[in-house]
Amino acid sequence: MAERKLFSLLLVFLCLPVSVFAKWNIDFKENSGILSLKFGEVTVSGKLSFVAEGKKWEIANSRDGVGNRLCIVDNSGDVQGYIVFPSNCPDSLKILFYHRTAQAYKGKLSFDGEIIFAGKLSEKSAYACRTRPSKSERVLGLNLNSADSLLNDSIFLPDSDSLLRIGAANLAIRTISSSKYNFSASGRIDDASESCFEFSFIENYFKSSYVPYYRHLDRSKMPATPSGWMSWNTYFDTATADDNLSEAKIGRKYLQPFGCEIWSIESWQGNSDKLPVSGFHNMNLETNVRQFPDGMKKLAQDIRALGFKPGIWMAPFGTGNEDFYKAHKSWFLHDVQGNPISSWNGKYTLDPTVPEAREHLRKIFEIASKEWGYEFFKIDGMSGRNKSYCAHLYERPEIRERFKHPDCPNPFELCVEAFRDGIGDDAVFLACQGHTSGPEAKYAQLSRTGADIVHPNQPVRWQNVKLQGRCTINQIFTHNIAMVADPDTLLVKDLPPAEARTTATIVALPGQLTFFGDKLAGLSQSQMKILQQTLPPAIVRPASLYPYFSMLPIWNLSARHPILGGYNVIAFINWEDDEREIAVSAEELGIDGAKKYLGFEFWTQKPLGIVDASNISQTVPAHDTRLLVLVPLKSGIPQLIGSDRHISNSFGEIKSCVYDDASKVLSLEVVAVAGFPMSLWFNIPEGMELESCFCGDEIKCETSVDGRTLKTTFVKSPESKDGGCVFVSLKFR
Repeated sequence: MAERKLFSLLLVFLCLPVSVFAKWNIDFKENSGILSLKFGEVTVSGKLSFVAEGKKWEIANSRDGVGNRLCIVDNSGDVQGYIVFPSNCPDSLKILFYHRTAQAYKGKLSFDGEIIFAGKLSEKSAYACRTRPSKSERVLGLNLNSADSLLNDSIFLPDSDSLLRIGAANLAIRTISSSKYNFSASGRIDDASESCFEFSFIENYFKSSYVPYYRHLDRSKMPATPSGWMSWNTYFDTATADDNLSEAKIGRKYLQPFGCEIWSIESWQGNSDKLPVSGFHNMNLETNVRQFPDGMKKLAQDIRALGFKPGIWMAPFGTGNEDFYKAHKSWFLHDVQGNPISSWNGKYTLDPTVPEAREHLRKIFEIASKEWGYEFFKIDGMSGRNKSYCAHLYERPEIRERFKHPDCPNPFELCVEAFRDGIGDDAVFLACQGHTSGPEAKYAQLSRTGADIVHPNQPVRWQNVKLQGRCTINQIFTHNIAMVADPDTLLVKDLPPAEARTTATIVALPGQLTFFGDKLAGLSQSQMKILQQTLPPAIVRPASLYPYFSMLPIWNLSARHPILGGYNVIAFINWEDDEREIAVSAEELGIDGAKKYLGFEFWTQKPLGIVDASNISQTVPAHDTRLLVLVPLKSGIPQLIGSDRHISNSFGEIKSCVYDDASKVLSLEVVAVAGFPMSLWFNIPEGMELESCFCGDEIKCETSVDGRTLKTTFVKSPESKDGGCVFVSLKFR
């Protein structure tokens, strides 16, 4: 009798609706079909449903005393299959579904509901993304404003470096807010590859795999991605204070109104007019008086007077100054014979395990920041690819033996920490040839991920642009998460138009650090416009959180505008030496192929009408790029489809867009740069035509209609007092 009672109690326990498997709580309500899964502050809740050969079957609690499964019941009341929750996975929860023995019917299990992050997780800036790579991917995924994609399989929380990953054969995640998402998952019971769902909460996603010093990028001190100009890639070691200020005056007129904010000084140190860098006086703030006679503090003041933030380049891991070396010989590395060890940074290379040397580093950066007034620091010689860069050098066993304290686990980090302590929390720190795999990720906001765009005293060439693209493709997966990526400067003057368009796309479409380096006075109007179209950098994040290693020909920016809704900007990049047709499917882009889309090519400013999403293609000349804006068609109303303002077509210039059906008036509030023409393109639905266009009394406005496409171009007067906006009113009939 006692054994029978015990068995009965056990049976009741096994059939309880709430179960705990590893760290997941599972709750199923038979009456409603609602399944709730809870992991800490994450809740996944939705309705389970099953359809077999067109008929809806019931999902019920176990009828046989087995507590880790539900059953699938046909319309006759018989159990024909099971939904099982295996209990052998600590942080992931699998949901298996399969036939009862000897059954082989077809059917689909669906799980539709919502995902909610509560508590501290609700305060985080989560966004949907992709974390499972697949074979033969051809598309680099990018994300603007937490846009949705049918390729998304995870929700990432950058602040906590954690993510919720969902595995399902058919999955859609839709963003409601940063703490709430709708989802739909389904799979076929008659297909082994589809008959499993999986929910995994992964902590320390980047830290455990790619970024051991992970620190979520703090944008409180750097709300916008920096943009600016630097002299190196045109002037190299010859730039003077006057050269920098002359360029800044041109930049003030043509770039500053578009968002360019930093003017950065290169090769200013003693002996810095004589390459190589190892001969520069990098460690004692000695200024090259021939090129900078008034000193660096005065130059910073002059730059600030022109409306820019002053920036400065430094390479402080060593020095070429023999007098400084002799005065501080114990601060430097020597081989077994007592000879100084040289590196890219200096004939004499610093030993960071010497406390006095680190304090000196901290002090010189403090002076440059607090006394001289520099706000942006480009610190060179970091991790990089060069074996003579100090991150590499310090890791060599024969070098480690020569440290004052050879047992120091990471001397390179001691340097990086001293740099940050010196410049302070308010200054921007660019780790040049830095890397998110090293300690730079803990201390710096920006990482120079690209190789040098030119070699000293050489013009930029296609192979440089191609390498810039390769580095971007490979390293963009941590961009705007751990650090902002720097692909090196955008140069257009010495490139043919096709290659200029490609390098601008490489730099600007992913929203990378955007610095220019051409002699601005030598640029044509069209070349200057390319620079303007990259400003300001958009806050773009990677859609795929893993690295790529091939030259992907298609870059897809999934974007969401708070007023205009979702759209895509697709770059078709021809890396080859002859013209190519490049095609992509809706499935590869993660968009709904059943919808109708309007197309607009940005670089040629060509409207494409309705685009077949099942096979989107562009014929692209050698080394060129076509940039296709793809906007879901809104039936029956006039619709904005493109702008020549920004490469990302982020429509950041659109502050309002309202269509009144009664009056047939489309009204827009557009931010415009005074004195510079701006064009917008609209689709006119069938049965409508333009009656009038009005942009204000002080605004010159021109319109043209070609088929179903309306183009309006306006120039805001510098004397206009409208607060920077143009109010466009389009009346149709």
